[in-house]
Amino acid sequence: MINRILFITLSNFGDVVLTLPVLDVLREKFPAAKITVMVGPRPKEIFEGNSFIDRLIVYDKYAPLREKVKLFFSLKKERFDVIIDLRNTLFGALLPCRFRTSPFLHISARIKHMQERNLYRLYKALKMREGFDFFFNSAKLAKKSLTRLISKQDIDYIDALLEKNGIFSDKDKIIIVAPISRGANRRWEKEKFAEVCKSLSEDYKVILAGELSDKAVTQYISDNCQGKARDFAGLTSLKTLAYLIQKASLVIVCDTGILHLASYLGIPVLGVFGAGDEKKYRPWSAVCAIVKKDIFCRPCLIAQCRFKTLDCLRLIKPQDVLRKARSILTSGQQSAAKNQKNYFRRILIVRTDRMGDVVLSTPVIKALRDEYPDAYIAMMISPYTREIVENNPYLDDVIIYDKDSLHKTWFGSFRFAVELKKKRFDLCLILHPTNRSHLVTFFAGIPKRVGYNRKLGFLLTHRIKHTKQAGEKHELEYNLDLIRVLGIAPKDKNLFIPVSDDSENWAKVLFIREGFKDSDKILAIHPGASCPSKIWPIERFAEAADQLIKKCGFKVIVLGGGECLSLAQNLTQAMTGSAVNLAGKTSISQLTSILKRCALFITNDSGPVHIAVAVGTPVISIFGRNQKGLSPKRWGPLGKEDRFLHKEVGCVECLAHNCKKEFTCLKAISVEEVIEAASVILRNSSAFRSKSGCHSRPRF
Repeated sequence: MINRILFITLSNFGDVVLTLPVLDVLREKFPAAKITVMVGPRPKEIFEGNSFIDRLIVYDKYAPLREKVKLFFSLKKERFDVIIDLRNTLFGALLPCRFRTSPFLHISARIKHMQERNLYRLYKALKMREGFDFFFNSAKLAKKSLTRLISKQDIDYIDALLEKNGIFSDKDKIIIVAPISRGANRRWEKEKFAEVCKSLSEDYKVILAGELSDKAVTQYISDNCQGKARDFAGLTSLKTLAYLIQKASLVIVCDTGILHLASYLGIPVLGVFGAGDEKKYRPWSAVCAIVKKDIFCRPCLIAQCRFKTLDCLRLIKPQDVLRKARSILTSGQQSAAKNQKNYFRRILIVRTDRMGDVVLSTPVIKALRDEYPDAYIAMMISPYTREIVENNPYLDDVIIYDKDSLHKTWFGSFRFAVELKKKRFDLCLILHPTNRSHLVTFFAGIPKRVGYNRKLGFLLTHRIKHTKQAGEKHELEYNLDLIRVLGIAPKDKNLFIPVSDDSENWAKVLFIREGFKDSDKILAIHPGASCPSKIWPIERFAEAADQLIKKCGFKVIVLGGGECLSLAQNLTQAMTGSAVNLAGKTSISQLTSILKRCALFITNDSGPVHIAVAVGTPVISIFGRNQKGLSPKRWGPLGKEDRFLHKEVGCVECLAHNCKKEFTCLKAISVEEVIEAASVILRNSSAFRSKSGCHSRPRF
């Protein structure tokens, strides 16, 4: 017969909540027993006035020794039958009783979460016949020790507070956001919380929770949401907060006590984790998820980041949180991390070649993010293409490999590999095979290296046959083949390139300076390419531009890198109409902002083709060389309204820039064919109407 129980719990709020299932099981198992709870001063509110227990002892570890001894002998007189000491104190070790928890108990590694570990200690202490599953399931069903605290006065207070803020819990969906954590290594930036709240407040009622000391942060978030996120910081006690949480559709919180409070109450929880160990402290309600970045050094559990960067939190983007939040809110699905053997935590994508190639690799980034939402995903690229993937919301880091300068020598590359090894990647995808890429990733010690069996391909752990030269499908599909090896079926094949605010502002100023209006139809022309065998005659570009100016009222911009300055100058001089020559004057990001504003883009087979596709601008791409590996089938534009022009002129073998036929394949494409392709695009393209402001069919 169990008559008296002493329950010694922990000192931090979150840790105490993790012990409440133990208290619930004790009360359920021994309903007639008298339960005494010993707790530290900070979380005492969890038990004060709780009819679920019979006595509360607030234990101050800083109290004089005399008082501690007096308490010990007082407790000794009570003759407890069971002592459940989850804090491993001398009280639990020395007080006499029949059943007690052991500080030396070995807990199986398979029991990781602290809530389960606490229950397991109870299970072993009581030595009951029931299996551990009984204790665990009982704890999941009970949840009484905290809800018993909530009074009618607490309920009326919260209902009135919600109504005062225009929230009616019977019809409004509530999201509670608690943006504060005591430890800096668990505290996500307030600016990112503000972005999340601003987005969610469009469809839900967002409430900011916290203590009065958190007011500066919650006020900042509320101000940046134009007041749509209601600031309740300092307005709730533990009891009223518990009632408020029960009304929520979702609680978004850092790794802190409110996470466990919401989990205990069975409310869907989304936890943002930095240095904390999610295996021990992740949310544990039926519907829950975490957002984390599995960089090589986490979880460290260290209060001060030894690298002074807090990358484990800094790399978490608002989009990561929003993606999981909306998944829970719309489908109620649990977005827990996968436990399969092949779940990769740190992934490196390698693509060190040209602009267009990198743009065509961006669906790989999105597919990997969809499959591994918590993984740390980085991309290794050349310095020139950095702006293509920088600020990509699905990418965590950009690693620059400068094979032409900093890492040009073999020693430089080896030193780069040593630095790469420190990041502890467990998967590498090499989208374009090169000797250097294979050597660097091999010496970086990446366990799984996937790529094409070409150029030292034997250094890869997983190889697929290289048939790109046959041009049997698009380069995008060749890229996606490497993730299909992993069993991933890509759902989204759209190209993506981020557009920075700086480049957008630059483009706005440029258009104003050049006298362009929002209603103007802008034609962009890119006359250059990586090889003379890809360059359509300049005089034909000029003639096509003049005809489109005359027939459709286009205004023309000439684009290109520094290598095609003379081509761009010759083009503008050959035109009878005027054009703005920006060749050599734009970065990739600025080029993107310009193409985004254009109604049509005419170009050779070149990298900007795929940038235009990514921003939705219709493209006419002109192809020359008769080689399957360089054909439109492999490199053509992918937009629905895009067109390519390519002629077969009977060449048995293409000699590329050493052509003996004066590039007959290019000359075979007439100005009229380009104009006809433009006519088809402009008639069909919704992009033309939206970007140009022209809602009627253009006349030709």
